[in-house]
Amino acid sequence: MKNRFLKSLRVLFVEDEQKLSQLLKNAIGDNFFQFVQAYDGQEGLVMYEKIKPDIVITDINMPKMSGLTMAKKIKAIDKSVPIIILSAFSEKEKLLNAIDVGVVKYLIKPFDPDELLEYIISLEEHFGEREIALRDGYLYNKTKKTLYKKSRYVALSKKEKQFIELLIEYYEDAIYVVSDDIIKKRLWDDEASDERLRTFIRRLRAKTSKELIKNIKSEGYQIVVAS
Repeated sequence: MKNRFLKSLRVLFVEDEQKLSQLLKNAIGDNFFQFVQAYDGQEGLVMYEKIKPDIVITDINMPKMSGLTMAKKIKAIDKSVPIIILSAFSEKEKLLNAIDVGVVKYLIKPFDPDELLEYIISLEEHFGEREIALRDGYLYNKTKKTLYKKSRYVALSKKEKQFIELLIEYYEDAIYVVSDDIIKKRLWDDEASDERLRTFIRRLRAKTSKELIKNIKSEGYQIVVAS
């Protein structure tokens, strides 16, 4: 099943039965931008923090930390992330607990992988227009305010996110170039020198790419999107 929306998603699958985990990855993993596996709730939480997935799929009963406990911790970090629960049992109490946590779907094993894909496709409206492809293989997720270099998450400071969002905002409005004065006002309420701005941009380029942000002489700065 080829779907452009699915191909933009990073999925975290947490399942302690490694054979089942690999079977599901083989069945649907290639549909996604990234499909990462973890084998218990603790590892799942670590992987969530590392890759910042768009969707989490998890079993309930696992060693070290249950799927529901992990889901609660993830929702405390980002309440908007969709979490899909897989379970071998349709236990009413666990189902109600899953609803309380904010789980969006509860599937009973065994299930049809195509049913899971179709449900994830139905979430497209939830995400809206999320990602913009930038120069040198970078992707910026406008919903989650996260930057990736291929599959690698790039940690940004609050002001770095604000700066990239400002450049993207101007690009999408077909204005393209943001003046130094507007940047300084948005990021520092005008309380910044030209040197402070240049240092800020130099550090961001060092963290990402020299080609990502273009300086337009005597005008300002522009984000460079993928061609």
